[in-house]
Amino acid sequence: MSKKGRVLVAMSGGVDSSVTAVLLKERGYDVVGLTMKTWDYSTSGGRDGKEVGCCSIESMNDARVVATEHGFPHFVVDLREEFGDWVIERFTDEYLSGRTPNPCVLCNTHIKWDALLQRADDLDCEYIATGHYANVRYDDERDRYLLSRGLDRNKDQSYALWGLPQEHLARSIFPLGAYEKPEIREMAAEFGLDNVADKPDSYEICFIPDNDYPRFLKDRVDGLEEEVSGGTFVLSDGTVVGEHDGYPFYTIGQRRGLDLALGERVYVTDIDPETNTITVGPKEELMEQTLTAHETNLVKYPELDGERPAWGTIRYNDDGAGCLAWQPDEDTLKVAFAEPKRAITPGQSLVLYEDEDVLGGGWIHEVGGAENEAAERAAEAPA
Repeated sequence: MSKKGRVLVAMSGGVDSSVTAVLLKERGYDVVGLTMKTWDYSTSGGRDGKEVGCCSIESMNDARVVATEHGFPHFVVDLREEFGDWVIERFTDEYLSGRTPNPCVLCNTHIKWDALLQRADDLDCEYIATGHYANVRYDDERDRYLLSRGLDRNKDQSYALWGLPQEHLARSIFPLGAYEKPEIREMAAEFGLDNVADKPDSYEICFIPDNDYPRFLKDRVDGLEEEVSGGTFVLSDGTVVGEHDGYPFYTIGQRRGLDLALGERVYVTDIDPETNTITVGPKEELMEQTLTAHETNLVKYPELDGERPAWGTIRYNDDGAGCLAWQPDEDTLKVAFAEPKRAITPGQSLVLYEDEDVLGGGWIHEVGGAENEAAERAAEAPA
């Protein structure tokens, strides 16, 4: 056993996770590689059944080659049943409820870390590591593990990790948080990782390789297209302006594909699954200043004491904005932004930051509200 301990590294077969594994071995850890198969491409559809991304045979082989060439063991674990039961079902249910889900956060919070820690225990590994661009550290004063942004703000993935509880952060290592992406590719070349060094980054969701969400939902839910067809587009005053293909196939803020000739650009501003109605309007009607989030997880503090100034983000790659956040109860966060935000979308993640640290997060449940006074105070609060 290495003096630094044994670490189980999640290896997708990409450049980031491959460098993570080799970098930790170079630093003196006893490394074990693990590739998780979460989805079966024979049933996913899209791209003519071609396997791509982290669950493909090619990617698993790439991970195994890295492990073999650098002298550490590598295993493949089948998580298709766990992944399907939680991530796929919730992904589908969210769209059928008129919300827009974020499956990567769901996977990290409810599948990936639980699965890694279980296998880490089985393999006598003290730690787990991934190729996320984020940082974790222990804070003596607060007696808590803190999650913070990665150095490379263009690649920062702390947004996708807000749901990790303290006991998971305590055993997590993110070696890439201190580097920028070009440095990682240089390291890959230096380590001789020729099979992954120039691999392009993958941006599609692993179980939707063609990135066609409507197609996936239609394949997944028998008779969905017929059940939801013939719904109406309406303006905010209720005026009917057209018919749509079905509410699950649209998202808040969408402009393309509406096929409406109204003399001005319009966007989806609201989705009502009960009536199969989609409200459209000008960009100004997308602007909201308050939201409510549920299923929350606080990282930096065990609870919020009154209103706390923060920097709030409402989607991946959102630049964020100053806000006030408070807890009406243990599982709820309310947020008032200093300025209206565009297309706050139910189903997406709210993530709050304090400087570079993740304060906490939750799933956006409701948009708008009567917290006008809080919004006024947010405009005066320090960002």
